[in-house]
Amino acid sequence: MKKVSVRVFLLIIICAGMFVFLSLYDNGSVSALDKSVYKDIKKFNEVFDLVKKNYVEEVDSTTLVQGAINGMIRALDPHSAYMTPDLYKELEVETQGQFGGIGIEITILKDVLTVVSPIEGTPAFLAGVKPGDQIVKIDGKSTKDITIMEAVKKLRGPKDTKVTITIMREDLSTPKDVLLTRAIIQIKSVRYKIYKDGIAYVRIASFHERTSDDLRKALRDLNDKLRPMKGLVLDLRNDPGGLLLQAVEVADIFLPSGVIVSTRGRTRSMETRAVARNDMNEITCPLVVLVNEGTASAAEIVAGALQDNGKALVVGTQTFGKASVQTIIALEDGSALKLTTGRYYTPNGRSIQAEGITPDIVVKYIPPSGDVESAVGEREKTLREKDLKGHIKPLKKEDARSEEFKEKDTANSSDLILDNQLKTAVDILKSWDIMKKNNHS
Repeated sequence: MKKVSVRVFLLIIICAGMFVFLSLYDNGSVSALDKSVYKDIKKFNEVFDLVKKNYVEEVDSTTLVQGAINGMIRALDPHSAYMTPDLYKELEVETQGQFGGIGIEITILKDVLTVVSPIEGTPAFLAGVKPGDQIVKIDGKSTKDITIMEAVKKLRGPKDTKVTITIMREDLSTPKDVLLTRAIIQIKSVRYKIYKDGIAYVRIASFHERTSDDLRKALRDLNDKLRPMKGLVLDLRNDPGGLLLQAVEVADIFLPSGVIVSTRGRTRSMETRAVARNDMNEITCPLVVLVNEGTASAAEIVAGALQDNGKALVVGTQTFGKASVQTIIALEDGSALKLTTGRYYTPNGRSIQAEGITPDIVVKYIPPSGDVESAVGEREKTLREKDLKGHIKPLKKEDARSEEFKEKDTANSSDLILDNQLKTAVDILKSWDIMKKNNHS
């Protein structure tokens, strides 16, 4: 037992020493190692040894070390996470846009596992799971102190297997069990259609490995059918984000030049700057980008790049406000660390962390019933980055350096009746064309 404890202690000492050495080397300076680091490591070893010797049941050393790592990472921010080899594989599957599960975006809000939004057409959506629902149990087991990655592992699984989630919401007096049958969740990243008067519509649901390729195909098809495209609505509402590289490539499709996004962190390796490349094939028609409180991360990068470069008019409501960068660091045993390593900035140097992007034209969503008060209430319940425990605080600008859409030729005009934000975007593009004609007359 003593040998195991000593080995773990020595391993921690070596890792801490390497970390401090690399930090000093990166800063180009040498200083005495803070003695408090040794004290903390000694304290950890004492606790580890006490638990191993005195806990009521024998506990595996690996379990204790992983628990310590989880606790350390959870103390940082809501987006950093430690992933076991199985969880790391789940993440890799997710970026490919297809996995077995129930179809919900989740987060930890006030220490409770909470639904951000169900994905349209998935088992959770069809069962009536709503944004803001608290998942208090999964298969009868409490979710207290559960991590996001642990919850993902429990909720996902092979097609046709079942999982029961117990939810609480404001209008429920007692928790409600919801039995769900898992399905293959295929997130179709890009969907598109055409409205009258040469107006095209493209929705990006999330940013996966094929998003930019799918968008190029959609735009080629729209161009071939319209000739010319008189206006384009790019719908990024309720887009939770995804891969940073895909956000850069999507913005580049619309921009002939200019900065797309820059990232900055504590280390020089995190200082990056993505610039648009002119391939002489950019979309030149008027562009309106739709956003709302569910527009986050990679989707905000695209909206901010198009807004700051004067390429698009942004319409809707304030976005989620997640402007932090997570780096996936693979570890030797097949596990990985998803660590927040920097903030990203829009071309004009804005850090929108916990603040979000302000639309050029604010248009609140009004439900088809016309109940404005209900719409406002729903908006206030929507989760934002600033609501998450431990979220990274925003920086002032001066602190910064430098129904599944059916694809068819013509969309149903009822879409515009049911969606006032979309109708506003289409009306703006029609007016744009009218004003253009009047200026030439």
